[in-house]
Amino acid sequence: MAGAGSAAVSGAGTPVAGPTGRDLFAEGLLEFLRPAVQQLDSHVHAVRESQVELREQIDNLATELCRINEDQKVALDLDPYVKKLLNARRRVVLVNNILQNAQERLRRLNHSVAKETARRRAMLDSGVYPSGSPSK
Repeated sequence: MAGAGSAAVSGAGTPVAGPTGRDLFAEGLLEFLRPAVQQLDSHVHAVRESQVELREQIDNLATELCRINEDQKVALDLDPYVKKLLNARRRVVLVNNILQNAQERLRRLNHSVAKETARRRAMLDSGVYPSGSPSK
């Protein structure tokens, strides 16, 4: 019997096409992780949407505070609060950009995994399976 990293050998000593233990493990692991990755992706998408909404609300509130400050007869200094709101908005935008970059990397990784899985399935279906390392 062959090792986990090589192709199986028939009784006549000829190689038998088929997945190796390592390939089966990798595919099983991918199938196991796929729902978690998809759930994470949907949560990131929801967070990004809520951050866009939060950013819009902060902008509206800052605009309204500036308008109130201009309309007030009493000298009420709202500028520090407006600055705090704008700083919060800046942080929201920064976190949103980080999430967007992470989501894009996750999307590209998911695409490469799907492409490699499809390639391996096609090789299995055709009966041709190399015993070397996975392609890049």
